[in-house]
Amino acid sequence: MFKRVAAALLLATALAPVMPVMAQSPAPTAATPTTVPASAPKLIVAISVDQFSADLFSEYRQYYTGGLKRLTSEGAVFPRGYQSHAATETCPGHSTILTGSRPSRTGIIANTWFDLDTKREDKAVYCAEDESQPGTNSNDYVASPLHLKVPTLGGRMKIANPATRVVSVAGKDRAVIMMGGPTADQSWWLTPKGYVSYKGIATPPLVARVNEQLAARLAQPNPGFELPPQCAAKDFAVNIGAGQTVGNGRFARDAGDFKKFRASPEQDALTLVLAAGAIESMGLGKQAQTDIISIGLSATDYVGHTYGTEGTESCIQVDRLDTELGAFFDKLDKDGIDYVVVLTADHGGHDLPERHQENAMPMEARVDAALTPKALTAAIGAKTGLTGKKLIWGDGPAGDLYFDKGLTKAERAKVEAETLTLLRAHPQVQTVFTKAEIAAAPAPSGPPESWSLLQEARASFDPQRSGDLLLLLKPRVMSIPDGTKGYVATHGSPWDTDRRVPILFWRKGMRHFEQPLGVETVDILPTLAALIHLPVPKDQIDGRCLDLIAGAGDSCAQ
Repeated sequence: MFKRVAAALLLATALAPVMPVMAQSPAPTAATPTTVPASAPKLIVAISVDQFSADLFSEYRQYYTGGLKRLTSEGAVFPRGYQSHAATETCPGHSTILTGSRPSRTGIIANTWFDLDTKREDKAVYCAEDESQPGTNSNDYVASPLHLKVPTLGGRMKIANPATRVVSVAGKDRAVIMMGGPTADQSWWLTPKGYVSYKGIATPPLVARVNEQLAARLAQPNPGFELPPQCAAKDFAVNIGAGQTVGNGRFARDAGDFKKFRASPEQDALTLVLAAGAIESMGLGKQAQTDIISIGLSATDYVGHTYGTEGTESCIQVDRLDTELGAFFDKLDKDGIDYVVVLTADHGGHDLPERHQENAMPMEARVDAALTPKALTAAIGAKTGLTGKKLIWGDGPAGDLYFDKGLTKAERAKVEAETLTLLRAHPQVQTVFTKAEIAAAPAPSGPPESWSLLQEARASFDPQRSGDLLLLLKPRVMSIPDGTKGYVATHGSPWDTDRRVPILFWRKGMRHFEQPLGVETVDILPTLAALIHLPVPKDQIDGRCLDLIAGAGDSCAQ
């Protein structure tokens, strides 16, 4: 029998005696609906649930009893939010949430892009690294906010009032950096050694205590979680090949298995422990100014990649996320903090094709390995006679492709022509845009649900960092060729499965409403800025303020 690891247990053991037990409590009852208070909240809590698609949010909505229940039944609900750009990856998505800007303005066009002019041997550039550091590469790097071109909300708040405290915690460094920005007072992300920050930053007692408890938890095996009733129908194994299956797991893990800890509800619970402890130990929301904490909950993404989005694993994860958020909000309520919450996601996600094929979608497929940059180089080399040369650089069988800088002008023209011909004839390719085509397109506007693929591509385009070609696969083509050699599923496409995310706002006493029309994650910054009366020039961002007052009144005009 698998045991259910309760929120109260983890929260009690993780920080005692640094902070009190965050016991589970019944779902909060709705406050008497009023309007959004005119006074500025003392604390902004910005939560990104990595890979929490609008589909996943809606699928389990009827079962929420904890923190997600509070947000959906008492707050302003935008179930059709959009990470409106084409490059629906973790780093670009997080860069939009608290900057009010699309990747074309933030400069964060992908998790990894290529700089063929760099002197280091590794030409790949990780979005949250400083590639100028000697001896580093895109997998072994020094974390840095160097590549983020615009300020975050916390950065703007600090400019307006230097007393503002800005804290960012997450399961991933790119979530911390893109939401907290370069001027955050505290930035902590999870590694196998515990939560770490930038090189040279001393570890405060709170973080040291959390890391001790992480080590203690990892030293013990986890027999797993009980299966909630709503997950019973999903309890069957799916064969992904090579004798491997997913779909009916409970997150059981052996002692010391950090990889399984990371891809489980245990990770988010610990990140929320650190966030709650930071709020209490730093007194966030307790002074005259408004403070901000951004929280990147990364487990849903690791679960989606490792097991897919439609098995017992994902179902349990969402159930535990709801419970842990409920305990976290209860702790803030108990401390009497006047806070506002926004919860969204950096991107959506797509389930593995093998389960889709079993569930009424036989057309689902994995991408042809012939579309990988290595295979393209071989094929184009054979067609052009340029064999033995590196012709095409890229991070996978979709997204940005770069032509090698060592090609002559004539060679490059031949390579580009042959590559376009090959790709456009491939049955799994939706379209291929050239750099010139994207650069010539105007910046997108209007409802994000009606954008063309070219408009989505333009929203992700940076003239210095984007590739020479942008390869977009057809819908229902999983961009992982083989699910048995690592992750089974992923995101990154320009389709709504990956673009659509929920956007939820909550503050005590506000009147609940739901707006099903499309909005963008870049609308979050101006919406929050209006609540704290922080002017943000419209020409510096891409988003617009969303009115959070149901009925008469306008929170954007306060």
